[in-house]
Amino acid sequence: MAVPKKRTGASAQGHRRANWKATIPAVTTCSNCGATIPTHTVCPECGQYKGQVASKKAVAAKTEE
Repeated sequence: MAVPKKRTGASAQGHRRANWKATIPAVTTCSNCGATIPTHTVCPECGQYKGQVASKKAVAAKTEE
C-alpha cells in the first residue's frame, strides 16, 4: 500500500487547491418564447429546441391552438 514519505506542507496544499474555481453556468434565451434557459437544453416553458418541437408539452400546445 502506498504511503507518502513526507507530509505535504500547508503552502503546497493551498497552491494545489487554489486552481479549483466555480464557474457560472452558460445561459441563453429561447428563440421561440424568450425564456432564459441553460444552453443546449430543451426549453422548459415551450418545449422547443432550436426551433423544433422536442417534447410532449410543445405538441400539446400546438394541438390546443
